[in-house]
Amino acid sequence: MKSPQIISHKIFQLVELQRQLERLRLLKKQIVFTNGVFDIIHQGHIASLSQAAIEADFLVVGLNSDASTKRLKGPQRPVNNQYARAIVMASLLMVDAVIIFDEDTPLQLINALKPDVLVKGGDYTLDQIVGAKEVMENGGRVVINPIVEGFSTTEIIGKLGNP
Repeated sequence: MKSPQIISHKIFQLVELQRQLERLRLLKKQIVFTNGVFDIIHQGHIASLSQAAIEADFLVVGLNSDASTKRLKGPQRPVNNQYARAIVMASLLMVDAVIIFDEDTPLQLINALKPDVLVKGGDYTLDQIVGAKEVMENGGRVVINPIVEGFSTTEIIGKLGNP
């Protein structure tokens, strides 16, 4: 039976997520972290999250807050507020936990959660990925998933303005 009430239970505050991860570590579970704005979910997001989930026993998604999204993407973003984006993200089968962060980068969150694997989608190099050094210093690893070409939230928003 599908239980939609579980969705809101997948959205965490930092202390409760840290406790959950401590329990999972005792069970030797692989904790994976990825992050993003995830403003308008599209095929590229699903592909990236699915690839991240392959690495994980437990997939944590760090979600940029509305304030950090505005700083990074401009005053017109996000299209959907952080709570709406968190609910959509938490409803995805492959996502086990969602946590909203207010900083421009997830570095503080990565340091607090100490994931076993950090996954980033895109054409980054290892030295460009925020938190990569810290994860590797803790014995973890970094995975870079390729981008699915032709899918971009910015492009989707542009098409809506110019149908």
